[in-house]
Amino acid sequence: MINKVIFKKIKFNNVNSKNFQKYIVRKGLFVFPAGPALASIDHSPKYHESLIKADFVFFDSGFFVLLLRFLKNLKVSKFSGYKFLNLFFNYLKKNKKKSIFCIDPNLKFSRSNKNFLKNLGVKKIYNYLAPDYQLKSLSDKKLLKLIKKFRPDFVLTNIGGGKQEILGLYLKKNLKIKTTILCTGAAISFFTKDQAPINNLIDRLYLGWFVRLIFNPLIFSKRYLYSLLLVPMVVFSKIKIIN
Repeated sequence: MINKVIFKKIKFNNVNSKNFQKYIVRKGLFVFPAGPALASIDHSPKYHESLIKADFVFFDSGFFVLLLRFLKNLKVSKFSGYKFLNLFFNYLKKNKKKSIFCIDPNLKFSRSNKNFLKNLGVKKIYNYLAPDYQLKSLSDKKLLKLIKKFRPDFVLTNIGGGKQEILGLYLKKNLKIKTTILCTGAAISFFTKDQAPINNLIDRLYLGWFVRLIFNPLIFSKRYLYSLLLVPMVVFSKIKIIN
């Protein structure tokens, strides 16, 4: 079985539900790059760096997984942010003493996320509204102070892909406490019902993109067309595997 795939210096972990428990107890930066974001790495050095320096990178993009299978004959498992969170929330139900620090994009989502986590039985929750981060010089000393004070078991970055990974790396570099930083972006909104209604079957069939496209075609049609840049990237890249 393939353990890791190295693509453009990014070390992807080939994970499935069976070995989820092995990862959830680890500390560090967890990232789940979507297809459109992954297609941008040649033109987004800071984002690319955040993926390279992440501790754990997962195959969120079903399109990328299919390209590896059909163009490189590499059988890897899709492990989306949705799937990870589904397992993570079940984990929280059994570990209600764990503390969560949420970084949210707006007040509406913040309230939804907090109520959802409370309903799981989580007692210690802190919600932080993210400012409009500038990627060229991302810095948030207030956030660092709050996380150091709260000392959470998990930091959930629920902001947009591309920004959250760069923010995650910033936290990893500047926090002096050991915690788990989960860059799952808007995936929590599938559970709070603030976004398109994706479920286990849709995710398993690689149809999450299609549902999101139906519910918001203006935004996601451009994003998914951009993902097509992954085709030549996969074709012409040297990909290493670690068994």
